[in-house]
Amino acid sequence: MRLLLSSLLVGFVAVCFLAFGSAQVENPTKAGILAGVVVDDAAAPVAGTTVELRVGPRVDRTAITDAHGAFRFENVAPGTYELRALMAGFRPVSMSVVVPKDRPLPAVRLTVARASSSPQPGPVGVAKPEGVAGGTVVGLPTAPAPAAAAPVRVGGALGGLSYGQVARMAAPAAFNTEAYDKIDENRFHRVADDPLSTFSIDVDTASYSNVRRFLNQGTLPPADAVRVEELINYFRFPYKDSQDGAPFSVTTEVSACPWNPRHRLALIGLQARRMTAERTPPRNLVFLLDVSGSMTPPDKLPLVKTAMRMLADTLHPADRVAIVVYAGASGLVLPSTPGDRKSEIQRAIADLQPGGSTNGAAGIQLAYDIAGQAFIKGGINRVILATDGDFNVGVTSQGELIRLIEEKREKGIFLSVLGVGTGNLKDSTMEKLADKGNGNYAYLDSLHEARRVLIAEAGATLVTVAKDVKIQVEFNPRAVGAYKLIGYENRILQHQDFNDDKKDAGEIGAGHTVTALYEIIPPGQPIEGVSVDPLKYQDEAKPNANAKSDELMTVKLRYKQPDSDTSQLVSVAVRDRVGELTPNLGFASAVAEFGMLLRRSEFKGQSTWATAQELARRYRGDDPDGYRAEFVRLVELAAALDAQNLTPPQSRR
Repeated sequence: MRLLLSSLLVGFVAVCFLAFGSAQVENPTKAGILAGVVVDDAAAPVAGTTVELRVGPRVDRTAITDAHGAFRFENVAPGTYELRALMAGFRPVSMSVVVPKDRPLPAVRLTVARASSSPQPGPVGVAKPEGVAGGTVVGLPTAPAPAAAAPVRVGGALGGLSYGQVARMAAPAAFNTEAYDKIDENRFHRVADDPLSTFSIDVDTASYSNVRRFLNQGTLPPADAVRVEELINYFRFPYKDSQDGAPFSVTTEVSACPWNPRHRLALIGLQARRMTAERTPPRNLVFLLDVSGSMTPPDKLPLVKTAMRMLADTLHPADRVAIVVYAGASGLVLPSTPGDRKSEIQRAIADLQPGGSTNGAAGIQLAYDIAGQAFIKGGINRVILATDGDFNVGVTSQGELIRLIEEKREKGIFLSVLGVGTGNLKDSTMEKLADKGNGNYAYLDSLHEARRVLIAEAGATLVTVAKDVKIQVEFNPRAVGAYKLIGYENRILQHQDFNDDKKDAGEIGAGHTVTALYEIIPPGQPIEGVSVDPLKYQDEAKPNANAKSDELMTVKLRYKQPDSDTSQLVSVAVRDRVGELTPNLGFASAVAEFGMLLRRSEFKGQSTWATAQELARRYRGDDPDGYRAEFVRLVELAAALDAQNLTPPQSRR
């Protein structure tokens, strides 16, 4: 009887609120799980912008929370709302909707998963969150429901545009099992002890979009998720074009170091040969898709399917595409099909459904077999793996998997990897697979990023103009006391590897830019943390006559043509002249500061969020796609999160 009266009372309050729009309860709801929300905000979304509802770990603002403490709903910015999971056993969900031009906002479906062991939902009251001017949040009364209960739809208005949301009780949530390799940050090296720096280039961009995902979810990323070189190489720089048929050009610049004015900052920039769509070779693409149960959420397989539909529309008759899936077993969903048979390709994509465990090794073998059967001589032959990285079933030996990828690489079939999703991302595994497969590793945090990787920059993603590209820098001891390579920690090579053509290194795609930065300490300046006892049996190396030149360093590069096994050498001398910050070096240094601050680097010097943002704004330059403007916003967001003393989550290794 008491329960019945309580339910009737809550229902009466909700009805009165909906009828008269005046009932307000300032405290959290009294019982139950928040099953649905309706928001009315005066700020209408602008066409082309993104309206987002997200679950995240940040709970620093006062807002409505259900009585069990399972969910919290907040207005975090004009037009942006977040639904957060606060209780263990509730799966995070991310959903974004792009408002089409001249069209009303489409329906928004938000799915919230609850573990079966969590409290059963009961009636939910009505409340108004703080910080939402004129807004209301309505919790719908829900009866206790099993794990697979039907969704509850809620109607409402957002800035006058109709929308709806769904709250659904679903399968138990998994623990966060994201994994990142430990990064031991590069340190300063005395030129007297080691005058050479040798590394492989890196054109991956996954770290930047992954960092963006963390920040947009309201938390700082784990330090090991921040690879500074990938943050910098996410951006294109207007370096000079290659000449005389060379696969890339080399640009060098030197200025004072923004975060330590007593030091210098040297830039090495590569611009790969550009390629028009008309000159792009025919493509033989085999998509290897993870359709295991972990790929169910909207930001995983559904995102990949939408991206593939967009790519299918760009295929030419000479192109071929196949689809292989793997879960408990592997299978061929679409045999190698000409690009002009778009209806067949689109139908195969639409039929993809998740389910099962993960057997990645068998899927890769089948994908390579299909790619080999449709091999296009002189064309692009590539397997594209899309997964959240969970290769946890069926791989008896990672060594055998790597050897398979390397063997196919030597036969001209490369492997690229697209990472998706949250909570299960095996970043370290995916980076290794792409590295061994002469491919790229990108993380898709949105459909916009998928379009950038697969369509807007398809040349850089798919068309290799030079492979096994290595850089070796020799510093002049009369001009350099010590040096530190910024980033590229997992790309460092032994000095003898530079001349070894059997040593694998990075690839560069058509139109790609690659940027590397060195922080340089002039002779006579103190070098903290670098102390070596004098040698007992030999004297230190003495500079020769060449050191008396006006050269700061010599940059040497080795690369192979895509169809060659013999490397070619390029050598560029860099003069010891310190100029003003250029737009290239200015913006690159802003991104480097951002990365060092995220990593809480001991080498960040005088870097602050404010200086990084000021540099980025001053040297933003031409920004047709808005990526640099977005970067400025991310710096501001990271600064706000850091000010709240939010500790980044620890990496799993």
